[in-house]
Amino acid sequence: MNEALKPKSKLPAVGTTIFTVIGQLAARHDAINLSQGAPNFPCNPELIRYAHEAMLDGHNQYAPMAGVMALREAIAAKVETLYGHAYHPADEVTVMASASEGLFSAVTALVHPGDEVIFFEPAFDSYAPMIELQGATPVPVKLSAPDFSIPWDEVQAKIGPRTRMIVVNSPHNPTGKVLGDADIEALKRLTAGTDIVILSDEVYEHVVFDGAPHHSMSRHAELAERSVVVASFGKTFHVTGWRVGYCLAPRALMDEIRKVHQFAVFAADTPMQYALARLMETPADYLNLAGFYQQKRDLLIDKLKDSRLKLLPSAGSFFMLAEYGHFSGEADSAFVQRLIVEHGVATIPVSAFYRDGTDQRVIRLSFAKDDATLAAGAERLCQV
Repeated sequence: MNEALKPKSKLPAVGTTIFTVIGQLAARHDAINLSQGAPNFPCNPELIRYAHEAMLDGHNQYAPMAGVMALREAIAAKVETLYGHAYHPADEVTVMASASEGLFSAVTALVHPGDEVIFFEPAFDSYAPMIELQGATPVPVKLSAPDFSIPWDEVQAKIGPRTRMIVVNSPHNPTGKVLGDADIEALKRLTAGTDIVILSDEVYEHVVFDGAPHHSMSRHAELAERSVVVASFGKTFHVTGWRVGYCLAPRALMDEIRKVHQFAVFAADTPMQYALARLMETPADYLNLAGFYQQKRDLLIDKLKDSRLKLLPSAGSFFMLAEYGHFSGEADSAFVQRLIVEHGVATIPVSAFYRDGTDQRVIRLSFAKDDATLAAGAERLCQV
């Protein structure tokens, strides 16, 4: 390529993600990884067997664009059983090549140049770039430590004639917060009578703790009719590398989303879809997931009880936040690097989830790890 040829960037402010930076630093120092939201334990071996059998049975070519029908039917049945909303498998359920692709396809299809999209920070780092790529304006609403509750009066103030979409994420990455009844009522009130679309990132839908319900947009009729729900098989079944997720939406919205999906990837991996459809015939894996991760959350809390970190409540997801500002004035990015270099444990600075780098002296821990890793990581954090 001609060295003098310099393309005009569509994302000039975007560099290497914090997850890559921390991952590389952790690898150099052989640090215990409590940073990445990916399990270090195996999935159900039956899932591997089902995928192998699907390959042996010849399911190795393109799947239907919208997904294998058996899997779409299983998704629709699960959602109706858990949340009470009936999505038509043919028109309102699409299997995606990851939840990330589902989010991207939804934003690309439904957001236009000049639109505004409200989202909540700290936020997963892909939201704002996806919006900017459409020529639209990301409109962040900041959530503040230690509670990280949504200030709905600020949301109302930022809704205007150009507001096209509101992005919600519950259970929330990185805070572990979940939407409650008051949040749902506020969302209903602020969107009633508008053409605002809700994009609901629900990849941790089955990881809600202490017996609380998951407030899927699918659970509330007024919201379901204007919502695109995105979920992840990778998070639910411990196979993040398979990159399979799904999207739920009313037909009018889904028609547009599929137009993008078919030209982005066309279809998700075929044998994995057949395997997931078979595993979903016995729902114990996802119905027991909250208890599985709650045990890990509680184990990490117990192992850190003698540390100097102040742990914040985690109501869902497999993340927990910890404050350290009461004993150190370091920037969170510097503190995280010191934990890696001096103590051999990797975490994530929460400032990375704010576009302006808001630093509240908070770090994120992942407990999607085996118990031995959690115990060893906590032991090192107790030495800080």
